[in-house]
Amino acid sequence: MRILITNDDGINATGLDLLVEKAKKYGDVIVVAPKSERSATSHAINVRDYFEFKQLADNYYYVDSTPGDCIRFAYYGLKLDFDIIFSGVNKGFNVGEDIWYSGTLAAIFESDSLKKKAIAFSCDRNSFNGFITNFDNVMNFIKENSIFNYCKLLNVNFPVNPKGIKITRQGGCNFDTYFDIDGDKAIQMGRPQFENDVNKLEVDTCCVMNDYISITPLTGDRTNLDAFRNIQKELK
Repeated sequence: MRILITNDDGINATGLDLLVEKAKKYGDVIVVAPKSERSATSHAINVRDYFEFKQLADNYYYVDSTPGDCIRFAYYGLKLDFDIIFSGVNKGFNVGEDIWYSGTLAAIFESDSLKKKAIAFSCDRNSFNGFITNFDNVMNFIKENSIFNYCKLLNVNFPVNPKGIKITRQGGCNFDTYFDIDGDKAIQMGRPQFENDVNKLEVDTCCVMNDYISITPLTGDRTNLDAFRNIQKELK
């Protein structure tokens, strides 16, 4: 298969290099990644200005814009053909409400509009070891359990020394937000605040804190389907 790879840490990120090397075992790799770090840009795209792009080698490009634009430019601009999108490896978990803000995740949400399969990969911010030693295990798990028969988008998070793999759902806030204010300037900060309950391993935040690999099926559809169906019933 043909694999399109991007990230939000930029074209020179170690995590991108690691993912490219691992992915080569599974197909032909194309890289279209941001020129520089675009962390926490969520699903932003550039619709007002030109942006720079450059081909660095065969099937290897940078785009001076967001992860979402990397996917869009690869498909609509460069007319590249691919079967699946890999995004990452992000150095730092993308679980709970981080999913809303993550550029790593935005890339796979963009793939949903293209009807492509996609996987986002993230790991503990202190080590790529969990990803390096368990990438093949995750790929085998996805294949052997036919996970893509159920959804097209997967969010995978690797603790440093995983004890196994769990299918999970998105958790809540996993950080304590505060602002450091200095005169008329402010910077947003966050302290990790993971819920660590061994009885809630179906939640992505608890799963990674208890040293299990988390695989969360996601959707790009923001519709509250329960509300939609219930309202429709009331209106009939």
